Amino acid sequence: MIEATGLSKRFGSIEAAKDVSFVARDGEITGMLGANGAGKSTCLRMLYGVLTPDGGKACIDGIDIRGETSKARAHLGVLPHAAGLYNNLTARENIQYFGSLHGMSAQQLNSRTAELSQALGMEAFMERRAKGFSQGQRIKVALARALVHDPGNVVLDEPTNGLDVMAIRNLRDMLLALKQEGRCVLFSSHVMQEVAALCDRVVIIGHGRVLADATVQEIRERSGAATLEEAFLQVLGDPEGVS
Repeated sequence: MIEATGLSKRFGSIEAAKDVSFVARDGEITGMLGANGAGKSTCLRMLYGVLTPDGGKACIDGIDIRGETSKARAHLGVLPHAAGLYNNLTARENIQYFGSLHGMSAQQLNSRTAELSQALGMEAFMERRAKGFSQGQRIKVALARALVHDPGNVVLDEPTNGLDVMAIRNLRDMLLALKQEGRCVLFSSHVMQEVAALCDRVVIIGHGRVLADATVQEIRERSGAATLEEAFLQVLGDPEGVS
């Protein structure tokens, strides 16, 4: 479970996050929606410990990410918006390096890497250096890296960006499989159909704060909209949001 409680972050005069609170539960897929600059990535980065909140608290399975960072990160897999691969390492080396940081044995690394390579369709470029990879290839490697240590919680910042149709389908199947295994999945996206189809709950962020936190159906019903996209636009235009 991932918990945000009163998270706040300021960059100079800009309040990127204002008292953000929500819970992403085990066995559910939670989607985060928001326009560019709404504060989604800032919130996610505080949750996985890259940014230090000015106020509030972020916990992974009840572990404070600030107080026990290494312990909390052992329960968390992260796909950041920028893949951040090591260009001089192969896809396999990128994945296994991160697995080794989590204390995985060589046997565990080989087995898990093979499993992820097949699931994400990476066999053709596993031994190539990351320099020169397409965006889709970079996303696949970064996703495998996030999942290599088999975490109970997964945070993905716009994971389908740059993926082809088959890779998107494989990713969706993987996210649903993680949910069925009882894991917590939290991801941000701009694709309304994707969020509506996959997510148990949706958190809408606007102007750095939570404007809605409910199921897709509840958000649609409370806004009186026929689709999630219409509801999203209504929520963004309502200063009180949807509780």
